[in-house]
Amino acid sequence: MPWPGCPPPPSPPPRSGRWRRWRNPSRVTGCTSSRWTKKAPHCSPRATASTCRTSNWRWKAGFSTVGAESGAGVRRAAVLGSPITHSRSPQLHLAAYRALGLDWSYDRIECTAAELPRLVDGLGPEWVGLSVTMPGKEAALAYANERTERAVLVGSANTLVRTESGWRADCTDVDGVLGALRGGGVTGLSEAVVLGAGGTARPALLALTGLGAGRMTIVARDAGRAAGARELAAQLGADTEVIGFDAPELARRCAAAGAVVSTVPYQAAAAISGSVAAAPVVLDALYDPWPTPLAEAVAAAGHTVIGGLQMLLEQAYGQVEQFTGKPAPRAEMAAAVSDLG
Repeated sequence: MPWPGCPPPPSPPPRSGRWRRWRNPSRVTGCTSSRWTKKAPHCSPRATASTCRTSNWRWKAGFSTVGAESGAGVRRAAVLGSPITHSRSPQLHLAAYRALGLDWSYDRIECTAAELPRLVDGLGPEWVGLSVTMPGKEAALAYANERTERAVLVGSANTLVRTESGWRADCTDVDGVLGALRGGGVTGLSEAVVLGAGGTARPALLALTGLGAGRMTIVARDAGRAAGARELAAQLGADTEVIGFDAPELARRCAAAGAVVSTVPYQAAAAISGSVAAAPVVLDALYDPWPTPLAEAVAAAGHTVIGGLQMLLEQAYGQVEQFTGKPAPRAEMAAAVSDLG
């Protein structure tokens, strides 16, 4: 099986690519840290990987080369972003490390996109990986000397993994959306709606097409700014339309969809919550404060609402596996989410 873990061609990274559909879709969720099974012409196979099957895609997991099996003392990881004090990632990662018997640290670090390159340059060899939240995801992708194909496809990376040659960028946000929807009972769909067209929307599009969505509606304030998301959805094979927040057909589109993923701010989602509540399943990427007006509207309509904490948990599984080289202790991490409320 080809292994895609070698450096891509010189920057800028390609925004397009070919990927393989797995012809026997399965609900096996096992390992969720992943990389597309594409081999660039200049690459050679790599070893030490475990094959994962998630949704319709065949992925391979790659791990930090300075992870849990290295015996050089305490390892460090952190989440970067601005603002960062609200992040719940430390609770999830520290619960995982404790369960794995690792005396590792995981901190919050205030860091803007412009500051990210210098900060990462200054990290010592004890650092195994970084979680990256807004506004640094595009900067993380640009910084890395290795990039998974899905990170290139969505144009951002929420994960930086230390390797022998530098840093590898991945986007486990795709796993977050995919796992959260599966947990809400979505095993396949033909039509979906995404609210928003920014950085979180693109991983959502990739996850939704992985679940089988062939028709996609992107709801955005500015059709021009949604061009990139629409292009990605089309590249993934979905028949895609962009509509506004005030579109009269919004409620009808949501009712017809197998799922709606909201990636927009609190107030924007609240303004259209009545229309979106017509959907049978809604994933709201927000988790603080919770519940949001959108979540309350969906619940009041008797439909399924999935919160952003579940999405955070699902994407953290893949990060832990890539940082440590060990299967994520899912029960302990899920318990940490329950403690967060």
